[in-house]
Amino acid sequence: MTDTKFFVCRCFYTHNYFLKDYDIHVIFENERQFLNDYEMNLKQRGCNTKLKLDHVMNQLMVEQERRKNLGRDYLMRRETIKKNYQRLHPEIYTLKESYFAPEFKKLIDLCSEFDTTSDKLFELISPTGGERVFSFPVFTKEFCQLFMEELEHFEKSDCPKGRPNTMNKYGILLNELGFDEGFLNPFREKYLQKLAAILYPEWGGSQLDSHKAFIVQYKMGEDLDLNYHYDNAEVTLNVSLGKTYTGGSLYFGNMRTVPLEDTECSEYNHEAGIGIVHRGQHYHGALPIHNGERYNLIVWMRSSKVRNNLCPMCDHKPQLVETVGYGDGFTQPTVNLCTLN
Repeated sequence: MTDTKFFVCRCFYTHNYFLKDYDIHVIFENERQFLNDYEMNLKQRGCNTKLKLDHVMNQLMVEQERRKNLGRDYLMRRETIKKNYQRLHPEIYTLKESYFAPEFKKLIDLCSEFDTTSDKLFELISPTGGERVFSFPVFTKEFCQLFMEELEHFEKSDCPKGRPNTMNKYGILLNELGFDEGFLNPFREKYLQKLAAILYPEWGGSQLDSHKAFIVQYKMGEDLDLNYHYDNAEVTLNVSLGKTYTGGSLYFGNMRTVPLEDTECSEYNHEAGIGIVHRGQHYHGALPIHNGERYNLIVWMRSSKVRNNLCPMCDHKPQLVETVGYGDGFTQPTVNLCTLN
């Protein structure tokens, strides 16, 4: 990680709370504000008793407390994991090109040529049906197997585990497990940024200076699907690591600025070892799996140059709050001393 200091926007503590039972994202500043803004809407969605409303309020307060303590808890979990967790496959914590599918190495080599345009990449990447959503092999099946074995080994351990977000109750934050320094940072900087610079230049593709990476799991009795949403990212990579399952197709709508009533969705059947890349603000979701189990690697890539101007979660100039690690990818503006004379 660089010496750059990253921040979150103040809206992180109040915006984008997801109530899965009612399929709605809400703002939660305090109880009075919440009831004024959402009580009628929730009643129409089936939250029509005091018991149900009290349950919702408890969920929101628990999540608010989690967000307030996120940095502290992250540091405590990471330190505990570092001291106590015995890695099953320690070699995979350092990125090696042998982990990549030959098609991915060929794709990145092409991206490294100075005159490469997006048209040239279309020989190596496939459209999925969603606008500017592309698929391509990323990892070998052998690496995916080792990666999943490591994740399962960690899940069985007694170490504390932070979960990705309010939409995914099951999964693993890879920075806490120790994958950032040796694996994810070079993956973003040396490989993914080259691809994003060509496919998404207007979304800061050449200046993706931070990320949030995590694993999401889907299996019977736990999370089965993922509701329609957009990501807190400029560019997202989603790699299916595997397992055997049926169902679970991804679906893509339109950008979040397009009214939902004007949107038609396209489906995509995700296969092991294959990655898809898309703009973070492109609405998408995952249909329920019917049986089996599925692991996906998600990398939300952020460009501070883009998001410093407008927070994608509250649509305002970000109000910066100090945090740890990469935060939500905002940076403190630097002062040009020459302009102060």
